[in-house]
Amino acid sequence: MEHHALLKKLLLSAVAMFAFAFALVPLYDVFCDVTGLNGKPSMEAAEQSQAVINSRTVDVSFTTHAQQSAPFAVKSQQYMVQVKPGEMTEVTFFAQNLSGSARVMQAVPSVSPGKAAKYLHKMACFCFDKQAFAPSEQLEFKLLFYVDTELPADVKELTLSYTVFDISDSVQVNINAATANIGAS
Repeated sequence: MEHHALLKKLLLSAVAMFAFAFALVPLYDVFCDVTGLNGKPSMEAAEQSQAVINSRTVDVSFTTHAQQSAPFAVKSQQYMVQVKPGEMTEVTFFAQNLSGSARVMQAVPSVSPGKAAKYLHKMACFCFDKQAFAPSEQLEFKLLFYVDTELPADVKELTLSYTVFDISDSVQVNINAATANIGAS
């Protein structure tokens, strides 16, 4: 009888741990959204700023790197720009498909320090959409952004970093599935 009670407690503990682990990802995302931790900026186009603070400047630098074997080279035209909070700024990025086949790229941004993420607003960004490339194609993208006038005074510089992923296989699977569904109708 003692073993049954112990077994019941162990099974209940295992189910509780699984449920907790399953809930951690959405809880972490909510925590990051609320606190700005982990530098996750908004992935939606922002409204234009209505004010500019001319007496202050913030250094914004840009970094990019391709994840694992993603066959893309992405680089900003300028490594760093000085901006005034509220001032609209445009930066050009150059991207190239380094492979000999058509590929689809997705860029995922992050901002550091993490607390500055909610103060960087993008009006136009290549990260909003999947970017299709022909073999060896080179493309130019515009980033249009501003730093919010509410950026804390202790933040004098921030970095907008892009991690570039090759999502060609997942897009191809979706295209094949959609084609199969149309043919079955």
